[in-house]
Amino acid sequence: METLAAFFNEASKVNSKDFMKRVNQVDRILSCEKNSTDMQITGRLVYLPPKGEVIVVGDLHGDIDSLHEILKETDFAEKCSSGAQVRLVFLGDYGDRGPYSPEVYYVVLSLKAMFPESVVLLQGNHEGPEDLLANPHDLPSHLQRKFGSDWRTVYKGLSALFRRFYTAVLVEDNMMMLHGGVPSKAKTVDDVAYAFEKHPAEPHLEEILWSDPAEGISGTRFSFRGAGRLFGEDVTDAFLRLVNARVLVRGHEPFSEGYAFSHGGKVLTLFSRKGPPYGNARGAYLQIDLSKKVNLATQIIANIKQF
Repeated sequence: METLAAFFNEASKVNSKDFMKRVNQVDRILSCEKNSTDMQITGRLVYLPPKGEVIVVGDLHGDIDSLHEILKETDFAEKCSSGAQVRLVFLGDYGDRGPYSPEVYYVVLSLKAMFPESVVLLQGNHEGPEDLLANPHDLPSHLQRKFGSDWRTVYKGLSALFRRFYTAVLVEDNMMMLHGGVPSKAKTVDDVAYAFEKHPAEPHLEEILWSDPAEGISGTRFSFRGAGRLFGEDVTDAFLRLVNARVLVRGHEPFSEGYAFSHGGKVLTLFSRKGPPYGNARGAYLQIDLSKKVNLATQIIANIKQF
């Protein structure tokens, strides 16, 4: 589609001034985004209705080719332009670790600007608050390559925008989508919705952005990442009951085939970047009709697309 080609062409040539125009445009959209017929927002938790198609994209980390492949394969822009009921949910970690991080952010923000009600931007640990940012955090070096001495202005604007990204997406009685893991101490759904306000006094946001599922343990354990926790299947079960969901769809971890199942098939991990520095041979994303309820993530394997 001409629109999609234009976004990628613009991304390759965009200067700091036009990049910031896009950042500010999306900032206004997110600051004014309200409940609609097909999307309810509580804090930074988005509720989607159990209907229509959803495309779920995992970590991209500056992989512009994988982003292009996903958008081309799914015909997302064409479907939106034709009025089809489709949503594109990004699980976070759009940049860092990849040289085309600025270009990925520009295309993603352009999609949000053109199709605001169809694109949902989640926060990853690489878009987290300053006290939770991944280390090394190499986005500044990629911005400097792209924008020269203007990189600090762009970085400041992007960092502020990250704080507006959503924390999670919930399709009730179906699936929960977030970046990393389960907030093990959450007592109510509001602990997810308002995790950004409760941070750092409560650990919900840290665990959502940083935690990983682990097999053969109960409760939580220390994480090798230095942030978040490893959590067992019992924690997953309790959380899914709490939020009234059947499966958890998350990103955060690379796998050779681009996806993996955990905790008896109740957790699906998607990783959409390919190649170094993560070394996964394939990337993956999810494309599914939300009206189809599943009891296990493994039941949606036919809807996982690899490339």
